[in-house]
Amino acid sequence: MIGTPRHRYLLAQTPLITLAFVATITELEELALNLPENQRAVLAAHLLGSLPSVLDDEDEGMAEALRRDSELSTQTSSAISLEELDAQIERRRGT
Repeated sequence: MIGTPRHRYLLAQTPLITLAFVATITELEELALNLPENQRAVLAAHLLGSLPSVLDDEDEGMAEALRRDSELSTQTSSAISLEELDAQIERRRGT
């Protein structure tokens, strides 16, 4: 949090131009965290998608994800809604 002693110290040591940027980042973060969960997920996906790829896909996880995405695009009958997924998870947890 911005009010902690550590943050106050860092802010006191930071040039004003940087403080304006930090305030903007802090404001953006606060706004983003106040979004509903589904909107935060969309925002996170967009932000992550805007970054360059830095991970090596040694286990071919990305290839598998793309294969599954393609499969869902052509065979929508195998897709389930978010509510159905949540229900399945709840049943597995026994709650």
